[in-house]
Amino acid sequence: MDFDQVLEEIGEFGRYQKTNYLLICLPVMFAAANSLSYVFTAGTPAYRCLIPECENASDHLELFPNWIQNATPGDFDKNGVFTPKTCYRYRVNETFIGSQQPPQHHQSCPAQLFEKSEQRCNSWVFDSEENTIVQEWGLTCKENAWKLAFVGTMHFAGLVCGTAMSGYFADRFGRKIIFIICIMFMAVTGIAQGLAWDYNSFLVFAFLNAVGTSGVYPLAFIIGVEMVGPRKREMSSIVLNYFYAVGEALVGLAAWLLHDWQLLQYALSVPPLFFVAYYWFVPESVRWLIARNKRESAGKIIRKAAEVNKKELSMALLDNFKSNSPLEPTKCCDQEMDSKESLTGDNTSEIWLSVKEVFKSKTLVGRYTIMLYIWAINAVVYYGLSLNSTNLSGNKYLNFALVCLVEIPGYSMAWFSLRKFGRRFSLSGSLFLCAVTCVAGGYITQGSTWAIVSLFLIGKLGITSSFAVVYAYTAEMMPTVIRSGGVGVMSTFARFGAMLAPFVPLLGTYYEALPLLLFGGASLTAGLLGLLLPETFQKKLPDTVAEAKQLGKSKPKHSNDDSSLPPTAATNATNTNNNMESSIT
Repeated sequence: MDFDQVLEEIGEFGRYQKTNYLLICLPVMFAAANSLSYVFTAGTPAYRCLIPECENASDHLELFPNWIQNATPGDFDKNGVFTPKTCYRYRVNETFIGSQQPPQHHQSCPAQLFEKSEQRCNSWVFDSEENTIVQEWGLTCKENAWKLAFVGTMHFAGLVCGTAMSGYFADRFGRKIIFIICIMFMAVTGIAQGLAWDYNSFLVFAFLNAVGTSGVYPLAFIIGVEMVGPRKREMSSIVLNYFYAVGEALVGLAAWLLHDWQLLQYALSVPPLFFVAYYWFVPESVRWLIARNKRESAGKIIRKAAEVNKKELSMALLDNFKSNSPLEPTKCCDQEMDSKESLTGDNTSEIWLSVKEVFKSKTLVGRYTIMLYIWAINAVVYYGLSLNSTNLSGNKYLNFALVCLVEIPGYSMAWFSLRKFGRRFSLSGSLFLCAVTCVAGGYITQGSTWAIVSLFLIGKLGITSSFAVVYAYTAEMMPTVIRSGGVGVMSTFARFGAMLAPFVPLLGTYYEALPLLLFGGASLTAGLLGLLLPETFQKKLPDTVAEAKQLGKSKPKHSNDDSSLPPTAATNATNTNNNMESSIT
């Protein structure tokens, strides 16, 4: 049974699918928000040394009083505004103090009160408009900067672990139940982050929160897109990304309104608890039910969809969802189990045979190595730009929200360019766009705020487009038998690369433009390497390793170092995969 034919009968994107699709998209927004909440919960607020000779810690203190230049070293920014060093102050001039009879508290803090030699301070005045874990656990100064960045690294480590686990459990126990469990786990661990009692407990809960978050988007994609017909499927996958971008932007807006890391964590984590109601409202994946031979359960969902969409189902289709007669189940099930076990064994053998052949091919090893590099650069630059947006001039909350929302036109640009210019030029062009704007933004440090932010946004648009293109491009270069695993390996490698992203903004403390210049240079090299890859647009998807090697070549060529699967093995691999796809659909 071809499930796409079923969708044609019940309607490719009728009222039933639209309602469920909207329900599925809502948790995606909160998953996106939880995935970037650490940008503000573990962010660094503005602060300076407390000067007890000039102010009382118990008073409501001004962050940057007029006399601050007399008491602390610092620098002037491009707008001429003095920014004091966060952990150093000037030593007190004991001679001047001794001349005061009696000793006085100098609220005006004259320059004569201090010598021009620096010393460390151990008390600080923080921006009253922002409260993060920096104040909570005293994570101040450069020696603690790595701890704040490491929160992001733990988050990406949780994503790596969670993605593998959620995929396995969803295949075994069902898409819907694991989807709901991931949402609940994300919500509970997110609340636990707000209740963390120290830095180490916060790290543990950040890791666990990422484990839950990692399963929400991919399972939402599967559940939401599986019930959409072929002609509407591409559109629905793009719209899901729009919801993800809006969820990311909500983090900046919520942080802007709440000003407190615990309140922010609760605001992003408590609402998802209500999605437990999805157990009664959201249907299970019909394709998963069919693959598990739960035809009656699948039939109920199909009939419900047809009823809501006001469609009538043919008798031939309804017959497909009837259970087996009571006299034959044992024989039938035994045959199916034997068939599945045989299929699984054959498929595993073909997968490893194909993997070995890939490593024997210099052509494919070279291509996939380039793709690994491009995936890693995409991840580092994509997340690095999001994290670095809070260091831009202007309102950091608004900048962050804009950097997230620009992903919407980025995904749209990828959708358009894939159809118009093909895969190779879409990928390299997007990376070149990111490279040029990042380098330009890095060098225009003395320019106006709107010019720098605009260049930054265009760079994020380019890398977002590149990330969207690389998924499709990678899948089209992989042989069928290892396509799913190959894309999974690339994605996992990219997440490992993303673990470095939280540390890149720290380079700005040594040279302000360095993060953007690094992002631009990395994107440029990835774009140039992308031009070496073959074009796959409107080409037949390669079923075998031999076909994968022939991509971009006018005629088949055979060489000793680029050997391929034997014809029999190649045919078996294709047949095995087709059988597996048929059993799934």
